[in-house]
Amino acid sequence: MSNTDLVNMNKAKTVDLNADMGESFGPWTMGDDTALLDIVTSANIACGFHAGDADVMAATMALARDNGVGIGAHPGFPDLQGFGRRKMQMTPDSLGNMVRYQLGAARGMAAAQGAQVRHLKLHGALSNMACVDHAMARACYEAALEVDPDIIIMVLAATAMEDVVRDLGCNWCGEIFADRAYNDDGTLVDRSLPGAVIHDAELAGPRILQMVQEGAIITESGKRIATSIDTICLHGDTAEAVELAKSVRNSLQAGGVELAQFKGRSG
Repeated sequence: MSNTDLVNMNKAKTVDLNADMGESFGPWTMGDDTALLDIVTSANIACGFHAGDADVMAATMALARDNGVGIGAHPGFPDLQGFGRRKMQMTPDSLGNMVRYQLGAARGMAAAQGAQVRHLKLHGALSNMACVDHAMARACYEAALEVDPDIIIMVLAATAMEDVVRDLGCNWCGEIFADRAYNDDGTLVDRSLPGAVIHDAELAGPRILQMVQEGAIITESGKRIATSIDTICLHGDTAEAVELAKSVRNSLQAGGVELAQFKGRSG
């Protein structure tokens, strides 16, 4: 990363807020998408493999469209029972086809709603594996770009994902998480470990504001990892999700940070 990149990051006073949603299935409800769509600026909508179904996808995209929220495809492993959080071993060809299939479904459903898929973000175990595996990230992202060369790839900042999109020269944005703790290598602390998920709304808001102001991920040990912070993820599948999201939004606005959809970087 160049010195110019670091200077620009530290000057940045505009960030996007995103949330994973559309993860209900049939009569079973996951999260409060309606409330979150009043808070976020971008929505990552499940494509039916790890969560969601055709009806849920259509309804969520329509709500996002009506709220002026950017729509993204959120592909994951074919693992409804495990919510896409169980690791799977797949060939590069299968990974690519899995991403093409889900992105294609999202694009078709969005078009039917008079909307457009702006970005793509990998879900759960697929994302966790790709953030440390360059070949896996490349297989997923090249497949997405074959479907839509202009799509913005949302990556976990300062990981193998960012290395890959920079090398591909595609449109991308760097993401940090409001409710997750970080390891010193920029990866997320495993959900099975204590403190991995942050549930305290009063802690989450000021913590994220500090990261945005410093242009760096702050790890559990206090280490600073200078990085591109274009968007902040607010998970919608926890009991305190809406309160946490409000805390992050309010803290950022109080700190003079403007909230707006990311434009995407190139290379």
